Amino acid sequence: MTTVDFELSDEQRQFRDVLREFVDREIRPVAQEWEATDRYPTEIVESMRRMGLFGLTVPEEYGGLGADMVSFALVFEEIAKGWMGIAGILGSHSLACWLIARHGTEEQKRRYLPDLATGARRSGIGLTEPDAGTDLQGIRTVARRDGDHYVVTGRKTWITNARHADPLPVLVKTDPTASPAHRGMSVLLVEAGTPGFEVLRDLPKLGYKGTESCEVLLDDVRVPVSGLLGGVEGRGMQQVLSGLETGRINVAARALGIAQAAYDEALRYSASRTAFGSQISQFQAVQLRLADMAMQVQAARLMVYWAAARADAGQRVDLEAGMAKAFASEAAAACALSAMQVHGGYGYSKEFVVERLYRDAPLMMIGEGTNDIQRIVIARALTSGKGRIG
Repeated sequence: MTTVDFELSDEQRQFRDVLREFVDREIRPVAQEWEATDRYPTEIVESMRRMGLFGLTVPEEYGGLGADMVSFALVFEEIAKGWMGIAGILGSHSLACWLIARHGTEEQKRRYLPDLATGARRSGIGLTEPDAGTDLQGIRTVARRDGDHYVVTGRKTWITNARHADPLPVLVKTDPTASPAHRGMSVLLVEAGTPGFEVLRDLPKLGYKGTESCEVLLDDVRVPVSGLLGGVEGRGMQQVLSGLETGRINVAARALGIAQAAYDEALRYSASRTAFGSQISQFQAVQLRLADMAMQVQAARLMVYWAAARADAGQRVDLEAGMAKAFASEAAAACALSAMQVHGGYGYSKEFVVERLYRDAPLMMIGEGTNDIQRIVIARALTSGKGRIG
């Protein structure tokens, strides 16, 4: 009789241990100080380059790790436990690499993927606009064909790695008159230094510090026709949506890291803090919070790994990734708040990690599609019969 295996493989466990050593050595010692000053973590990025982490979603034939999706999730979980902002640098890059590896022409793969795998090039993803976030079909960025180039005009916002992206995949409308709108949408690969591409500003944020989140302007940016992802117009929306499935596993894993870190901090503090002559971990009120946090963390972990394992099996995971992302992000927010309450007044102090976790957690409920959208995706999959539970 076979059993259901809920354990990591030996290789995945060893990979996780390497990640933990890296986080303990290079991220935790500086996270509080650098996050407080919103300092870009250049040295940590260089270490991630040397470790090959920029090649997570790049196939081995192009010099990448070609990592399985469970290992992919482990990277974001472990790094987010140390500092979620660092995970964001890898997240947008990995999504862009996945898009090029999955949908790019052979020429595009050969041109970009080897350097993206080493981090010599970095990338991000240009989707959101000031007036279009959840409704991507409402974007206004237009690419007009002019001979052997597209001329791109528009504005994008909340762009991670905007200053470092080379190329930046940008969702545009190559046919603004198409109905439905998605049939006229394409992805263009905009290289760094292209005239007319300008980073306008860094957006001020509650959390997610260290990582840049920018608004960018595309003012008559000329992109060669060879920069059309996949070489065929009108497939951009489908390309982006397929990539967001893996992106949601990334965000879910980051949320899991935040939830685990919140639980760890609360458990550690409850064992060291005394009140009324006892460790506060002996108080039932605290024990109930710790128990609830532990259940939420472990349930989130199982959902994240489940979604990742289904992706490794070659299945579509819009249902599973949506569930994992919604559940894990809400668990992260709940655990961060509970950890603050266990810490009492100290939980509100920037001297303690839980204050940072509390600020970082809400982004996970918004990024890569809000949780309301995830619930709609889940419900549609269930009611259409495309998804099934039980």
